Amino acid sequence: MASRRDFLAHVPLGVAGAVAAYSNPSNARAESAPPSATGAPTPLPVPQNGPVLQFTPKHEELVYTFGGVKPLKRIQPNTRIVTWTEDCFDGAVKTQRDLPSKVMAPGHDNPQTGPFFIEGAEQGDTVAVHIIKLEPARPYAVSSCGPGFGALVPTDQTAVLGPDLPETTWRYDIDVKANVARAKSQDGRHSWSVPMAPFLGCMGVAPAGGEVRTTIVPGPFGGNMDCPEVRAGNTVFLGVNVPGALLSFGDGHYAMGDGEIMGAAIEGAMNVEVVVELIKKKFTAVPRIENANEVMFVGSGRPLEDTARGAFRAMVRWVREKTGLTELDAYQFVSQTAKAPIIQLVDPEYTVLVKIDKRRLPT
Repeated sequence: MASRRDFLAHVPLGVAGAVAAYSNPSNARAESAPPSATGAPTPLPVPQNGPVLQFTPKHEELVYTFGGVKPLKRIQPNTRIVTWTEDCFDGAVKTQRDLPSKVMAPGHDNPQTGPFFIEGAEQGDTVAVHIIKLEPARPYAVSSCGPGFGALVPTDQTAVLGPDLPETTWRYDIDVKANVARAKSQDGRHSWSVPMAPFLGCMGVAPAGGEVRTTIVPGPFGGNMDCPEVRAGNTVFLGVNVPGALLSFGDGHYAMGDGEIMGAAIEGAMNVEVVVELIKKKFTAVPRIENANEVMFVGSGRPLEDTARGAFRAMVRWVREKTGLTELDAYQFVSQTAKAPIIQLVDPEYTVLVKIDKRRLPT
């Protein structure tokens, strides 16, 4: 989710998490992943028989930045984390009458569960987060819009004449059996349903150089990417910038259209299960998402064309590494095979996803 609020990207949040050591009884290598459900990605191999951390954070343990926060838990590589995340509205918006600016504490957008200190993680390594399960944790979700908030309104970076849109909230009721979220128009005369496709809007590590970033912003560290491919069955690869990586995640989305043009998805709390793997001495400079059949890169930035360029360049380099093609041949191959949906146009940095089918790589 993006935010209508001004943000300060370099202000540490003084929330100290309790630090708990977690042992690793088994460090077994990855085994074959179970078959995927219909319509779900076929996963990469997932490390098996690692330690399990079952953890539900208290509200006061949630954090609102990437970096600048003490770790809440310490984990060994290959730990399976079974946990819960709050929605982007900090749990404060529950009904159509609740306006975020009236019920939310300032700076409490996109609360994160974590950070998790990964033992042995060092700058130059990569964290691979295998997403095992994401399930809605509430029977409802919410969405909203507000002044200066969204892709089709004036913002602080796109100034136009004309009135702002009024702050408005929609509540979605979840039909688990039909796997849809249902909402009504503001006057109650119309209704619609949206198929659910749960994913995490935020997943990231601490940025490089001691920087502290608000949970509103995406970047090379991950963060508020709002990418629907951060879903069960996929693995997210993030480069480690600081000791322990300091992984955190949250901002559950039950569904979202490409572009997230109104500034919010169908936002809800989420039950989360992930396995955190550590890949030593191999750095991931641009967030990568992968399953057995696809590889994807998430570019973040402005303007939009530079955002896409960053993700496409990362893809060309990946194809060269995997195939041995020259740069020009790899460029040609990516040009003819890649898909590049616009993920969101509302955060301080836009995001574009570039993906290819790995089965089409030249041999």
